[in-house]
Amino acid sequence: MIRKYRIGEPIPTDSVVKEIEITEGSIPYFSMDTEGKELSLLLEKNDKVFGLGETVRGINKRGWLYSSNNSDDPNHTENKHSLYASQNFFVVFSKKRQFGVYVDTPGKVNFDIGYSKLDKLTVAFEDFDADIYIVDGDSVLDIVSQFRQIIGRSYIPPRWAFGFGQSRWSYMTADEVREVADKYQEAGIPLDMIYLDIDYMERYKDFTVDDSSFPEFPKFVEEMRARGIHLVPIIDAGVKIEEGYDVYEEGVEKGYFVKKDNGENLVAAVWPGKVHFPDFLNEEARAWFGNKYKVLMDQGIDGFWNDMNEPAIFYIQDHLEEVFEQIEDYKGKNLDVQSFFDFKDLVGSIDNNPEDYKRFYHEYKGRRIRHDKVHNLFGYNMTRAAGEAFEKLSPDKRILMFSRSSYIGMHRYGGIWHGDNHSWWSHLLLNIQQMPAVNMCGFLYTGADIGGFGSDTTEDLVLRWTAFGIFTPLFRNHSARYTRRQELYRFDNVPVLRDFIRLRYALIPYLYSEFMKAALNDRMLFKPLCFEYDDDRSALVEDQLLLGESIMLAPVYTQNAQGRYVYLPEEMKLVRFRAFDDYDEDVMSAGDHYVRAELNEILVFVRKGHVLPLAKPEKSMGKVGVSDLTFICHGAEPGSYDLYSDDGESRVV
Repeated sequence: MIRKYRIGEPIPTDSVVKEIEITEGSIPYFSMDTEGKELSLLLEKNDKVFGLGETVRGINKRGWLYSSNNSDDPNHTENKHSLYASQNFFVVFSKKRQFGVYVDTPGKVNFDIGYSKLDKLTVAFEDFDADIYIVDGDSVLDIVSQFRQIIGRSYIPPRWAFGFGQSRWSYMTADEVREVADKYQEAGIPLDMIYLDIDYMERYKDFTVDDSSFPEFPKFVEEMRARGIHLVPIIDAGVKIEEGYDVYEEGVEKGYFVKKDNGENLVAAVWPGKVHFPDFLNEEARAWFGNKYKVLMDQGIDGFWNDMNEPAIFYIQDHLEEVFEQIEDYKGKNLDVQSFFDFKDLVGSIDNNPEDYKRFYHEYKGRRIRHDKVHNLFGYNMTRAAGEAFEKLSPDKRILMFSRSSYIGMHRYGGIWHGDNHSWWSHLLLNIQQMPAVNMCGFLYTGADIGGFGSDTTEDLVLRWTAFGIFTPLFRNHSARYTRRQELYRFDNVPVLRDFIRLRYALIPYLYSEFMKAALNDRMLFKPLCFEYDDDRSALVEDQLLLGESIMLAPVYTQNAQGRYVYLPEEMKLVRFRAFDDYDEDVMSAGDHYVRAELNEILVFVRKGHVLPLAKPEKSMGKVGVSDLTFICHGAEPGSYDLYSDDGESRVV
């Protein structure tokens, strides 16, 4: 059962697609402090709090303060409160009670989950205007399913998007892309995607291609396609200010950019320098920008990733000028400890300054609204612009789309990657722990940058991260400029990595089937153990995941480890994979076990009464079939597994 309550006059987000009448009266479970602009509830000792999507820390969110405030911050450390997304759905869960809460408001919200007081959960608002949905159900999975039903079906990508992708900031020329493709082919490692970061563009202008670096781009796209490789270019949120650039000139002419209080177009800066931001909350501007993807689609592109759409801001021109004026006051002075830090804060205020988000406005649903009031909807509506356009530009064929910034509702138009992480072991664990939370909020096509984006990776980290990444729907190795190159063919353990990637392709019948079942039936793909098992021990496990109906994963995420402790809530069959056709099987009893796992091994546990199908791996997704399968069974017959199969391209009605 879902009940909707309204506080004040909330700005609509379009995140909920099923009409639910407003219930009058007090909000169940919560006390309301109107003057303090907050809701609060008492947490019982055994209550766990799951959800909130892409956030820091563990699967159980108790003990920290989280903010819905989409932020361009690559340092995903435990002291942070917000990342790139705002996904305000959570479940309070114990044997005694379980209920879900969705806080639907586009502005900043703080969730104090046992931080200020161990036994208190507080939801605090900057503006006390929100729709609050309370979801009651028989189980946490029932609660999640009910919630997913009211927010609409999760985005379904083309089947080829489940292949392996290689990315780098940036592959600078077509010849460099060819070299990457050649090296993967020589190494015998399957590859379906090569991503194009910002340097493929002509001076960082959206929907352009640098003809000197990527000459005859349509022919190059076709050349790569003939090799089974899809090129996936990036699209950024800022439109370069440049005379003669059609996107800029059209946006100015039609008034499609965000405005300052005086009606002038806001001048900000990102990669190209000075830019205007399209007003993605304006329906006409959204349709205009979405149709621009056709420029690249007409050249053969069938996949995109949206970036810098929190929006990330290097500087606002007005604020930059203010800082330059204030810097004059520090010239020639002896900077003591206080004045030095004041000066440092002044200079550090230039980029992504929260106050700068109050300097511009949107035209949204017939209202003029200051950006900070709807900040968390910006990236969502950029991807919505693309998704709505794809429905018209490609009505029969699925297009790959995923984004960095998001809000619930965007899950209908694209997936997400987990942003600019680092080559840290802690970020491998964070990747593992975020998967169930983003699934709860409707984001199924998701994954993190394998090996880490920032910092220099290590070979063992790439091995362990790839060993987990082969199970995530979005499976991409991506790294930043000036960091160690981490294409898989560059490491000594190429044979091991090749076997891992081939195992991913062998798993496609299962992974694709389970993804489609989750999308079409409003289920989760990744689950904590306690969502299926009701014993006390399962509720404490935060580094093992159930994936689909048949398997449990227990990744190794610490350096120099040769194994790990694993808890089995029931008897399971351990399959220790070294390759798709090289594995050991061992039935293990319920309880705690230490299980070895060398760098060339991946642990998969098949649940009792279930089946894991495996295909013969191929060099690309287009060749992976669902006939001639091998089945690993534990107390079940091969025919008992419900295999999902379609053409992988057509839109799913």
